[in-house]
Amino acid sequence: MPFNLTSNQKQTITWLSVALAFILLLSLLGPILMPFIVAAILAYVLNPWLDKLCLLKFRGIQLPRPIAATLMILLVVACILAIVLIMVPILQKQIPLLHNQIPLFLDKFNTLIGPLLHDFGIQASIDSEGIKALISSHLASSSDVIGKAVLSSIRVGGTAVLGMLANFILIPIVLFYLMVDWHSLIARLRNFIPRRWITQTESWFKEVDELLAQYLRGQMMVMVVLACYYSIGLTIAGFDLALPVGILTGLLVFIPYLGFGLGLFLALVSAVLQFSDLHGLIAVAIIYGIGQALESFILTPKLVGERIGLHPLTVIFALMAFGQLFGFIGILIALPASAVISVAAKNLRISYLNSSFYRQSQ
Repeated sequence: MPFNLTSNQKQTITWLSVALAFILLLSLLGPILMPFIVAAILAYVLNPWLDKLCLLKFRGIQLPRPIAATLMILLVVACILAIVLIMVPILQKQIPLLHNQIPLFLDKFNTLIGPLLHDFGIQASIDSEGIKALISSHLASSSDVIGKAVLSSIRVGGTAVLGMLANFILIPIVLFYLMVDWHSLIARLRNFIPRRWITQTESWFKEVDELLAQYLRGQMMVMVVLACYYSIGLTIAGFDLALPVGILTGLLVFIPYLGFGLGLFLALVSAVLQFSDLHGLIAVAIIYGIGQALESFILTPKLVGERIGLHPLTVIFALMAFGQLFGFIGILIALPASAVISVAAKNLRISYLNSSFYRQSQ
C-alpha cells in the first residue's frame, strides 16, 4: 500500500532536512567556530548589563549602544588583565626562590622525618645535594631549553600559533557586533521559528534563560564565598601572599579542578618559601582540603545545583559525563548544558505523559 504524504508533511520533512544539513555543516566547521561560540556566550552573559548601561544618561544624553558595548568589552579585558597581573608577580617572585629554598626545606624535612622513619626501622633520606645540583643544572640551561622550544614551536606549530592569536583578536570583534545587534539577531531568529511552534518554543527558551541566569548568579556567589574563605584562611595561617593567592583560587573556581589546582600549587610554593618547618604545608592541606569539601558538597550543590533544579548527584554526574565526552571544554559547559537538557527532559516527560501511547490501557 503506497504511503502518501500531504503537502504540509512534505514541507515539514523538507525543512527538517535543511535544518539537519545546517547542523551537520556547523559540526564540520567546528574548528573555526570557537571564537564565534565564545563571543556568543559572552554576549549572552553581558547583554543584561549592557541594556542597563544603555539606559544611563550623561548630561541628559543617553549612552549609544556601540559605545556602551565598547566599554563593556574593555571592562572584560581589564578583568582578564587584572588576573594575569595578579599571577605574574607571584610567579616571578616565587619561582626563582625555589632554587635555594627547596634544598633547605628538604634538609629540614630529613631532620624531622628521618628520626621517625629510623624508629620504624626504615633507613631512608632525601638526597638534597643531588636535588640541588639537578635544579641548578636545569635552571642554568632553562633559557636554552626555552629558546629551543620557542623556535621549535614557531617552525612546527606556526600555523596553530597564528590561529590562536587570530582567535584572540577575533573574539572581541565578534563580541562587539553581537552585543550591538543582539536584540535584532534574537528577533530574526524568532522569525525563523515555525508559527505553530512559536508559543511553545518561546516558553522553553524563557525557562532556559531563567535557569541559566540562576546558574550564573549561583556560580558568582560560589566564587565570592571561596575567594573570601581562602584569603581569610591563608591570612590567619600567616601567609604573606594570602590575598592574591586566595582571590585567584576563588575567581578561577568556575573552571572545575583547574582553579583549585592552580591555587593549591601557589599556596604550596608559598609555604615552602616562607616557612622553615611543616607548619605552612599542614596549613595549606587543612585550608584547601576544607575548601574543596565546602565547594564540592555544600556550595556548588546548594548555590548552583539547586538553583538550576539539579540534584547534587546529578551535578557530579554531569561534570564527569561532559568531561568524558568533550574533555576540558565539557567540564566548563557541564552545568549550564545540564540546565538546558533538564528543561528539554521536563517538557519531553510532560509530552510523554499526555500522549496516547502512555495513556492507552490496552
